[in-house]
Amino acid sequence: MDLLGTALGADAALDGSARMKLLQRFTSRRAASASAASDSIGIEITLEQLLLAISVFWLVSANQLFFVAALKSRLWSLPATWGFGLALTVLYITVTFAVLCALVSRWNAKPVLTALLIATASASYFMQSYGVYLDPSMLRNVVRTDLAETRELLGWRWALHMALYAALPTLLLWRVRIVQRPWARALVLRMAYMLGALALAVAAVMVVFQPFASLMRNHKEVRYLATPSNYLWSLGSVAVAQLKGAAKPRQSLGLDAVMTALPAGAKPHLVVMVVGETARAANWGLNASTGGYTRQTTPELAALNVINFSQVTSCGTNTEVSLPCMFAPVGRRNYDEAAIRTSESLLHVMARAGAQVHWRDNQSGCKGVCDGLPGNSTVDQVLTLNPPGLCSDGRCMDEGLLAGLDERIAALRAKGGKQVLVLHMLGNHGPSYFRRYPPAFERFKPACQSDDLARCSQNEIVNAYDNAILYTDHVLAQLITKLQAKADGLDTAVVYASDHGESLGESGLFLHGLPYAIAPKEQTQVPMVMWFSPGMRQSLGLNEPCLRQRATQTASHDNLFHTALGLLNISASVYEPDLDLLKPCR
Repeated sequence: MDLLGTALGADAALDGSARMKLLQRFTSRRAASASAASDSIGIEITLEQLLLAISVFWLVSANQLFFVAALKSRLWSLPATWGFGLALTVLYITVTFAVLCALVSRWNAKPVLTALLIATASASYFMQSYGVYLDPSMLRNVVRTDLAETRELLGWRWALHMALYAALPTLLLWRVRIVQRPWARALVLRMAYMLGALALAVAAVMVVFQPFASLMRNHKEVRYLATPSNYLWSLGSVAVAQLKGAAKPRQSLGLDAVMTALPAGAKPHLVVMVVGETARAANWGLNASTGGYTRQTTPELAALNVINFSQVTSCGTNTEVSLPCMFAPVGRRNYDEAAIRTSESLLHVMARAGAQVHWRDNQSGCKGVCDGLPGNSTVDQVLTLNPPGLCSDGRCMDEGLLAGLDERIAALRAKGGKQVLVLHMLGNHGPSYFRRYPPAFERFKPACQSDDLARCSQNEIVNAYDNAILYTDHVLAQLITKLQAKADGLDTAVVYASDHGESLGESGLFLHGLPYAIAPKEQTQVPMVMWFSPGMRQSLGLNEPCLRQRATQTASHDNLFHTALGLLNISASVYEPDLDLLKPCR
């Protein structure tokens, strides 16, 4: 300020306007000087050097699983293995660098790279913690995850991981100063670096072409471990599929469906389809009689003498795949994800044939299965109903699915006809198994009481999981008991099937969602149960001993669509009698 005072006082004749201009010039110079000093604290670096540094950082911090999977079948003592590992390293760095060159410019570098650092750190955490692969079906799950589920997945270990691998590098990123170049020169250099990187990538592949081609041909899932290309590719695939699906209406299904009417004076029919969540056959107590689980996790269903199918495989390993597939005619045997997602479901065929359909959800929606149901069919959420004492923190206990059931039955008895009620359970959705059941069902102890499974032993995790199975058993038994009490005026049936299974630490895997080709049986073998009232058995002409014998044989989600149509006596061109589990026993 002394210099400023000297400058201003040098000529007392200066008027106010001149003094103000001189003050502004002085302030501007001081600000420029301070900015230069601030920049000198950071590191000056070219954009290409920055992108290369980040590519190397991700190689080290986010791709351990990729390299372990790619090299696990090779002997490290062989020189060829070290050469293969080196070639993969060069391939990863050059391809990642080339992709970043295409996405990033000096103008958007810091915000884009910040977003990628956060996303890559989060992706590597979930991959390393739970053994998941970020393929398109998993990314679809991620995109549609609700807030309540997200909260359960985030803990202090996630926060520490994000601090080390996202916050710290982001802080360093914003301290560097990117060298400015004329735009034409910057563009030429960028293209040259990209072409050079791609040429080096091709050279690396050619050096190890034979083992690399074998890896990509026989273990295609490995590509979904290479981060960040895995989630960027998968996210793009999901977005493209979503846009294609939104651009055209759902394909009609079962336009020729006709339902056989009930005889005059016959009791109304109610079919309840219960979609379980994350229940695996390995822990299903009813399977004990066939050499399965030795712990009784389904005592109430056992007492009701339900028909248990002990060898059932799922269509997928996550809800986004399995749920639409369970209600589609093609199933896993001719799986076509695009066709399933752009077509109507079993529920549309039922409603079109004349059944009243109602979907009640206690999870994150019906994944398109119940969208746009025709006629007087309806959809509701347990959380919206908010049954007393069953909901908190954005989640509800599965007993809420039965709220108002007596009133619904009374209305059906008055109206007559056939009705389908679909209940979508929260079930054993992880990792917070201890949140899926009331305290009274904590019979297997000690049970894991943390959202972070790494803080619990495998025994504690299994105990919490089994307690949740106990509660599912209780809810299903309550449903059947209520229907039994209405047998004088209503013929009823219950069909329960879980959408997929769960890994509980076997081979270091947790939760679910692995690509189907490499998924362990814990994720693909699921429980399925049926129950029929005496009146329904008589109405269907059902030979129960025959059906119990059929239940000991293999079945799958492929059977559900056709069994449900047969249960309602609906004929349609999409119905395949050979897949109807009931038909041989009627």
